[in-house]
Amino acid sequence: MYHLVTDIDGWLNSTAEIDLVDDEILFIMLGEESSKEVPKIIATLNKAEISFIGGIFPGIIYDEQRYEKGAIVARLPVIGKPQLVTGLDSADFRLPDLKNITDGFDKKYTAMILADGLTGNIDVFLNSLFNELADSVNYFGGGAGSITLKQQPCIFTDKGLFQDAAVVTFLRLQSHLGVHHGWERVMGPIVATKTDKNKIIELNWENAFEVYKEIVEKDADEVITGPNFFEIAKEYPFGMIKEYTEPVVRDLVAVGDSGELICVGNVPENSVLDILKGDAASLVEAAGQAADDCKPAKGKKITHSFIIDCISRVLFLGEKFSCELEEVKTKTIEIARDVVPVGMLTLGEISCYGEGFLEFFNKTIVVVMLHD
Repeated sequence: MYHLVTDIDGWLNSTAEIDLVDDEILFIMLGEESSKEVPKIIATLNKAEISFIGGIFPGIIYDEQRYEKGAIVARLPVIGKPQLVTGLDSADFRLPDLKNITDGFDKKYTAMILADGLTGNIDVFLNSLFNELADSVNYFGGGAGSITLKQQPCIFTDKGLFQDAAVVTFLRLQSHLGVHHGWERVMGPIVATKTDKNKIIELNWENAFEVYKEIVEKDADEVITGPNFFEIAKEYPFGMIKEYTEPVVRDLVAVGDSGELICVGNVPENSVLDILKGDAASLVEAAGQAADDCKPAKGKKITHSFIIDCISRVLFLGEKFSCELEEVKTKTIEIARDVVPVGMLTLGEISCYGEGFLEFFNKTIVVVMLHD
């Protein structure tokens, strides 16, 4: 099913023991501190003619532990070949013919999406994907990249290592999804009256930083300066208000020279926003709820459990992040006693809200349980 690899060289030396069947691939979640191993991984697996996809993440999760080094390797049954999409730094990227694969589906299978979490058009890519496939599949995945937020190649396949890219893989498995964040409203609604992709330029027709600063300083009882902006802002993200669902969180990472607020993920112009705030208890509770939402119909045997958890939740929770993983494991055992939860710490989380629209989240946890 899947296993934790702490010795990359030792694992690569044992590729002769990997006996994939025709419709299986290896899904490799690689901790950022092992990123230098990617060229060797690609060359070795290609030589052994082993199909694979992978991403480099700020961290990986196995059971109740997180790791910055090593890999988690999962064997997954797929339909068709993984589809690589490049050039996401331009809005002119081309989506492959995915319906050529999905038109033959006899069940609602699952699309797993790995993307460069810092590429410029990830929202455009996801919108294009949903326009093509709508709710014919369930979706889950996450943004790869570095905890430094410095963009670099982070998606790999048999074709190489890529930046500004995504890979879509159709799993011959059905899925149940849980998506929650635990952040709660401090103030709002506010309208993002002027934006440019991931930059909020004006809030309520005024300079975005000045509006945000006034509200947050009052609640935090602390003055925001350049050096402490990120430390304070990580506790006060935006929530884009959505009908019938939790707000979609947007993480703030910087202030531009003109007072624009720079987010991870796009904020459409005229979006209605709340300023949010969280505490450890509400975030941990939300993680448990995400896992609890994955209960399958009676008689369905869970084969895999994945966690897609935002790296900024780790930064916010600190030592209490272990409580989040413990909560997910407890709920997972209640649903599927023999399944170990694994996953990745991401720069943005990808999922659909139940049967709803495909979204790119921040500061959110997505739990996925798969079955035949």
